[in-house]
Amino acid sequence: MCLAVPGRVLSTAEVDGTLMAQVDFGGVRKEVCLQYIPDVTIGEYVVVHVGFAIQRLDERSAQDTLANFERLGILAEEFGDGFELAAKHKETPEGAGR
Repeated sequence: MCLAVPGRVLSTAEVDGTLMAQVDFGGVRKEVCLQYIPDVTIGEYVVVHVGFAIQRLDERSAQDTLANFERLGILAEEFGDGFELAAKHKETPEGAGR
């Protein structure tokens, strides 16, 4: 599944000519490309899809979305170890035969 997930920009830097950021997604940190919104500042929240920040988001909306994703287990699915998750899914009766 590829979701657009909100995260908070922790730092920015140019890497090989591309503007990048360290973004915190409720405790999970990932490197994100800022080319679509290069004027974003540290502390702002952005919506990230497949490694690209695609829009800004207010803090309350970002926190509400992250809380809902966490409650539903979506963050673990999106940011967890894909091989570990696949193995767990295969081991469960409802995952059998998929």
